[in-house]
Amino acid sequence: MVSGHRTHPECQEGHFSPATFSRSSMDECYIGGKPRKGKKYDDDDKPKRGRGTKKAPVIGAVERCGNVTARTVDKRKMKGKHLRAFVKERVNVMSACLVTDEYTAYNGMHKVLPHVVIKHSDWHVDGNIHTNTIEGFWALLKRGMFGQFHSVDKKHLQKYVDEFCCRYNNRANDDVFGLTICKALGVQNNTRISL
Repeated sequence: MVSGHRTHPECQEGHFSPATFSRSSMDECYIGGKPRKGKKYDDDDKPKRGRGTKKAPVIGAVERCGNVTARTVDKRKMKGKHLRAFVKERVNVMSACLVTDEYTAYNGMHKVLPHVVIKHSDWHVDGNIHTNTIEGFWALLKRGMFGQFHSVDKKHLQKYVDEFCCRYNNRANDDVFGLTICKALGVQNNTRISL
C-alpha cells in the first residue's frame, strides 16, 4: 500500500529544469485564508491585500509553454538580492529573458539576465511580453489549495507548492500517476506489479 505522504517526495525532486528556460515570467503570490470574524486580533485593522497581507509569500518562474518552479519565502526576504538568487538558482541566466511586473524588488534583475518590465497599471500584454503564464499557474495553485486542501500550515506549504509544480510540469504526461506510484514503490515503469 502506498500512502499519500510517500508520493509527495516524488514531486519534490526534478520538477524544474533550469537549462530549458528561455522566455520566462516571474511573479509572486500570497497564499492564505481570509481573516476570521470575531477574533480581536483580526478586528483591529482591515485585512490587506498584496504585499501588506499576513499571508505566506510564494515566488515562482515559468517558461512560456513549459515548466514552472516556485518556492515559499519569508516575507522579509522579498527583496531584490533574494529574488536574484532565486533566478540564478532556478532559471538559465545565459539564455533566458525574464518578464516581470513593476515590483521594485525586480529592478536589479537586469544585472543577472535580460529583463523586461510590464507595467500592469498601463497594460497587461504587449505582444509576446506578458506575465499571464505565471498568473495562470497562481490561479491553479490558489484554486487547488482552496478546493482540495482546506487548511494548510505555513511550515508545510512548500510541499503543497511542489505538488502543484509537479502537476503543472506533467500536465501533458498521460501516465503521471503510474510513474509516481512506480517511483514510490521503487520499481521500473514497465514492470507489472502483482498484489
